[in-house]
Amino acid sequence: MINFRVIARVLGLLVTMLGVLSSLPIFVSLYYDEGCVAPLLWSTLIMLASGFILWKFIGIRIANSTLRKQEGFLIVTLGWVLMSAFGTLPYLMSGAIPDFTDAFFETMSGFTTTGASILTDIEALDHGLLFWRSMTQWIGGMGIIVMTIAILPILGIGGMELFLAEAPGPTSDKLHPRIKETAKRLWLIYAALTALLTLLLGFGEMGWFDAVNHGMTTMATGGFSTRQDSIAYFQTPYTQYIIVFFMFLAGTNYTLIYFTLTGKVKKMWQNEEFRTYFLVTALLALIIFVAIYLVTNCGPEGAERAFRDSLFQVVSIITTTGFVSADYTAWAPAITVVFFLMLFLGASAGSTSGGVKIIRHLTMAKNCILEFRRVLHPRAIIPVKLNGRIVLPTIVTNVLVFILIYMLIFAVSSVIMAAMGLDFETAIGAVATALSNVGPGIGKVGPVDNFSAIPEVGKWFLSFLMLVGRLELFTVLVLFTRYFWRMN
Repeated sequence: MINFRVIARVLGLLVTMLGVLSSLPIFVSLYYDEGCVAPLLWSTLIMLASGFILWKFIGIRIANSTLRKQEGFLIVTLGWVLMSAFGTLPYLMSGAIPDFTDAFFETMSGFTTTGASILTDIEALDHGLLFWRSMTQWIGGMGIIVMTIAILPILGIGGMELFLAEAPGPTSDKLHPRIKETAKRLWLIYAALTALLTLLLGFGEMGWFDAVNHGMTTMATGGFSTRQDSIAYFQTPYTQYIIVFFMFLAGTNYTLIYFTLTGKVKKMWQNEEFRTYFLVTALLALIIFVAIYLVTNCGPEGAERAFRDSLFQVVSIITTTGFVSADYTAWAPAITVVFFLMLFLGASAGSTSGGVKIIRHLTMAKNCILEFRRVLHPRAIIPVKLNGRIVLPTIVTNVLVFILIYMLIFAVSSVIMAAMGLDFETAIGAVATALSNVGPGIGKVGPVDNFSAIPEVGKWFLSFLMLVGRLELFTVLVLFTRYFWRMN
């Protein structure tokens, strides 16, 4: 039997923590002497009061209990929905985004680190609201739920089920045998890298406000910018190369980053997924660079810019960050197709990126190749291996089913969006970028466009796809099965 009062208690804590974090933009607004102080303050008070009521009066604590998988899945899914609903308050109460559908879309895009936006004039927003917008991505980047695991003992509840439901990717590597310590280490690395990137950007052409915001959204692989033109607004090679490096780093498995920081550098290159991630990124960047060079005929004087644009956009799309330094849909139709296919790649498991993830593609590719050997040797037992270890058949099956369901959702959702009146290119672009949590797509939702023209029902549908993609399909979709509700 699902204990909904325990779920309410955890959700209450999440909303309370969100309320505490939402107080930070108030100080930003005060510093810039803006008029959104009162709306931000009321938003914070509503979050704190609602969270406290859920936690203290509706929820209940059960001593020495642990969360079951059912409750873990419900907390994660409902947590994201509830946070997105409360996260609309600063937009609604300030009047910056007066429509609830648009505000929810923008907030869900933030917490899921998708980066798709309905805003047509980002720079018109007050600094406090821009800071809140970036914060939603930074909170969602590693997952506020993983952060909450570090203090779940307050509730008398263990956090393993939450970690398994929230942690991105099919791996379950842990930095420390205690899940609480794992969450603390992950957030420490995340916060430290964000601070380092902010300092590096601040010493460049960016002002410190832009640097802080882009530091948060880069490490979250989110893509929200304080500028309507995104990173194309900042043209210096220094800024763009710094962001490229940290986008790539943010797409790396955080376990490997931890090992590297503790002196175990070899573990990173010995990891097959990281090697594949690095080589695929380098190869695609080289191919796009050559294509741009030939198509634009930019000559030797434009070679560096062509290389920088190709590298930036490839890393941005593969890591699902979604920053834009150039309009890749304007280069050539073939290049647009390549970028569309890149929407389905994703970076490393255990990173903040979205998408299918390299490790799943690698597992599927190895299994497909081995299937030819199995045809020739039907009696032989030929297992899939990653990093020198045998991958259990159940995991291989899980990966294949994941990719099958992923593509099925993409196909069906594209038809649904096309039925709403969108042209074919825009329909598949919007679905692919929402499901993979990238941000820019193709068609009328390309890198220089936004989602403001999407029909209202389409925005709700894409918001659902963002949630499904961010929580890697099964966490959300399992709630729609009868088996989930019949479990004891």
